[in-house]
Amino acid sequence: MILNYIHWNVTPEIFTLGEWAPNILVGWGPRWYGALFALSFVCGYYLMLNIFKKEGIKQQVLDSLSMYMFLGTLIGARLGHCLFYEPNYYLANPLQILYVWQGGLASHGAAIAIPIVLYLFARKYKRPYLWIIDRVALVTALAGFFIRMGNLMNSEIVGKKTTVAWGFVFERLGEDFARHPSQLYEAIAYLFIFLILYYVFNKTKGEKMLGTVSGLFLALIFGFRFFIEFTKEIQVSFERGMTLDMGQWLSIPFVIGGGLLIIFAIRKEKTAHNESA
Repeated sequence: MILNYIHWNVTPEIFTLGEWAPNILVGWGPRWYGALFALSFVCGYYLMLNIFKKEGIKQQVLDSLSMYMFLGTLIGARLGHCLFYEPNYYLANPLQILYVWQGGLASHGAAIAIPIVLYLFARKYKRPYLWIIDRVALVTALAGFFIRMGNLMNSEIVGKKTTVAWGFVFERLGEDFARHPSQLYEAIAYLFIFLILYYVFNKTKGEKMLGTVSGLFLALIFGFRFFIEFTKEIQVSFERGMTLDMGQWLSIPFVIGGGLLIIFAIRKEKTAHNESA
């Protein structure tokens, strides 16, 4: 039966420089995760550039926004992992927090940090907060697709044991049984959510019902994240035996927040319509 599953044995490195200088650069090379993480910013940048051009906004504003986003995502995701999942270790070894290349990023941490840095951005450039949040939510969903594909290339954040025909045998983990490819589930879901948000954004022209896109982003992304966690292996030992894991507990307030944003956007639009009638 094991032959019926998908055997996953992709190396995390795109190529190894040690192949050309074996005694100097042994085992070092660019990794798929880093490349896909960078690609998420590149695609997001050009998508936003297209939107900003249509709206007559200077490219320098986008360049500044990209820097805010990069720092907010990296710092927030790193601190989120360190403080939510392994606080005892990182509080005892605070310098290890800076070792981003060793892995450990949490999307919930980024989801907390990004609204904060975008508030600072909105104040500096005098833009409505929900206006900028909606545009960033659009590209963040697409970034989620690339990042989860990077997790798949690393054979990390794996799913629980399964007997489904599409189960993955992660051979690089030294396993001979199939698991749910949870990374792939999330990647596909985030890509579809991006398409939904893009449709809604174009439908409202990014101006009507401000907050709808970001509300949908939170409700759909973290709503899916809540349920997909049931197929995922626990990430840290303290989650063992918990009815809901850390990722699920952290997802609940984001889903509620997304629902409230959507309600706020609909009510505000109705009020504006009644006043103009």
